[in-house]
Amino acid sequence: MTAFLYALTVLIWGTTWIAIKHQLGPVAPEASIAYRFALAGAVLVCALGLTGRLRPIPWRHQPFVLLQALCLFSCNFACFYLAARSVPSGIVSVVFSAATVFNVANAALFHRRRPAPRVLAGAVIGLLGIACLFRDTLVGTALDRDTALGLGLALLGTWFFSAGNLVSARNQRHGLPVATVNAYGMLCGAALVATVAALRGVPFGFDPSPAYVGALLYLAIPGSVIGFTAYLTVVHRIGPEKAAYMTVLFPVVALTISVFAEGYRVTPLAALGFALVLAGNAVVFAPLRARGIRARAKGRPEAACDA
Repeated sequence: MTAFLYALTVLIWGTTWIAIKHQLGPVAPEASIAYRFALAGAVLVCALGLTGRLRPIPWRHQPFVLLQALCLFSCNFACFYLAARSVPSGIVSVVFSAATVFNVANAALFHRRRPAPRVLAGAVIGLLGIACLFRDTLVGTALDRDTALGLGLALLGTWFFSAGNLVSARNQRHGLPVATVNAYGMLCGAALVATVAALRGVPFGFDPSPAYVGALLYLAIPGSVIGFTAYLTVVHRIGPEKAAYMTVLFPVVALTISVFAEGYRVTPLAALGFALVLAGNAVVFAPLRARGIRARAKGRPEAACDA
């Protein structure tokens, strides 16, 4: 089941960058983010309520739900949307891939948890692969003031995302259901973004075009309701350091789609990049497979399933 959720998240979030491009237009980024998470939170609350799975959040845990909303459903996306105005979306996705490094660093900083050598090695291999894939974009981008600001915002957004991983892992360790926390967190995130935007005088327009509405629906339901629930479940099961390797795979999915939909030509360097990303994934998860084999050999199927 963990492998399925991992693959599902990679497939969904690997395509959301395309949908985000359709939202960069007449509508302010803050408004698009608020619409996305207000819709996603409402859908999730209704679905959980109708199935009897919506749970109350104890008072002592509510500050951490709010913190998760700040990191995963508001501040990070505000940074990404604003960054995409200054630098190509490919650069933003490359920077986002650095979440693997941020998760390792944050786990060491806040939890004093030393990263496994294989995780570090796999992350480095994967990031080298991403650099090969986007070499032309990286080299062709002039480093002026706007570009530097965009890169800084993308890095800040990635740090928020990484910190949100740790907060979610904390919430799950205390028995808070992933879907319930996401539902309340998304509504809080939408309210936070809307409040800050209103105080800054940001206009809340709406684009009724099929492209914008379709992108909004895709980002809200598959991208947020399904994607965040699947991803944070994987974070709980295998840890934030290993789960963050998904961020290296997202640009690979986007480029694969581009090969068929936009005629993207795979150069020898890009092919090497693809191979390195896949090799990094294999390195990161080799210990999981080994533990599963050992567990089955010792007659502990539950441990094999956990792997």
